[in-house]
Amino acid sequence: MSYDIDAQLHSLAEESQAVALTVNRSQAAIQGDLAHLKAWVRKTQHRSRKVDMRLQALDLALTEKTRQWVQAGKEQKTQRDVISGLALGTQALQDALVSLTHQVHSQGARLAALEGQLQMTSPGTAAPGWTPAPTPYQPVHPGPLMLLTDRQDLAPHPTESQDFTAHLLGTQKAPAPRSHWAPGGAAIVPRDPPQGPGEVCNLGPVFTFPDASPENVIFLSPSFLTALRALSFCSWVRTSSGHLGTLLSYATEENDNKVVLHGRDSLVPGSLHFVIGDPAFRELPLQLLLDGQWHHICIIWTSVQGKYWLHVDRRLVATGSHFREGYEIPPGGSLVLGQEQDSVGGGFDRSEAFVGSMSGLAIWDRALVPGEVANLAIGKELPAGAILTLANASWVGKFVQRANCTCLELCP
Repeated sequence: MSYDIDAQLHSLAEESQAVALTVNRSQAAIQGDLAHLKAWVRKTQHRSRKVDMRLQALDLALTEKTRQWVQAGKEQKTQRDVISGLALGTQALQDALVSLTHQVHSQGARLAALEGQLQMTSPGTAAPGWTPAPTPYQPVHPGPLMLLTDRQDLAPHPTESQDFTAHLLGTQKAPAPRSHWAPGGAAIVPRDPPQGPGEVCNLGPVFTFPDASPENVIFLSPSFLTALRALSFCSWVRTSSGHLGTLLSYATEENDNKVVLHGRDSLVPGSLHFVIGDPAFRELPLQLLLDGQWHHICIIWTSVQGKYWLHVDRRLVATGSHFREGYEIPPGGSLVLGQEQDSVGGGFDRSEAFVGSMSGLAIWDRALVPGEVANLAIGKELPAGAILTLANASWVGKFVQRANCTCLELCP
């Protein structure tokens, strides 16, 4: 009996150990699943926040479009009312002209009848059955020639009639060559199309992102070493798709969208979001960049009054204020080109990729002045104080192509 009891106790101890081992394994598996679930929830929250931001942008764009449509509808209604009023006025004038013509013809008939009566009562001709009484003098009656002359004066001159009718109908002489007519009858001579940037050379390497692969990315290192209260981003850009994609993304542990320049394929084509400290952003118009040609862009921001400027090919395209006024961009984050980071150094998405080429990229911790922007756009030397350039590319994706072109126009 003692032997059987010991055997049973030993068996129970082994079973207890097996149960404990199974419980430990289950706890480890549950903890692993919880970690994966937390990571998934965190990523889902990031994506949800971005989707909310896109929806807000689309809502703003839809509201603006609706306002423009309503305004255009009002303007069209006003134009229709004006045209209708002019048509009614023209019809009234035409009716008045027809009535006046009838009156002229009626007066002409009356004058012709009076002519006949005067001819019958002229000297030497007496009406039958009527003998004029003797008078000390014979009155002089106007002859037929005088009456015909008066009638000719009443009839309008053919040329004057045509000019007057044309005036009533609103017709005008044809405009001079190389001009077109604007509403209201003003002649406008069209301007020559704007000239693009001239030949630009010696900008350094050209990096080409051939497709939307998440592996097509460039890391710049070191990133921002000190807090920034101003930022200037300038680069030559040539796009190869129908949207801009992400030009720059700066992420920190606190916020993976500290600074972003991106245009997703779900946004309005050519629209770019300039994000500083997500969710604050400004939407910038860059439709000019979708023609597949080289363009020079500069996006400048300062925390003083939150002012910002967008320059494209030396021209100021957009500007504003009260955007992240008094804000500081913290140092020590991850800075990449060509992709948007959903986490520090990763979380890339094909829909946010940049497809095209970059060259001459540089970043300053101050606001460039217009003269410096103009010099950059014609290929002159970089303004002093650039804190990052393409020379700081510490890691380049395996599909990103690097070329050394003498001039941008010579790059394939």
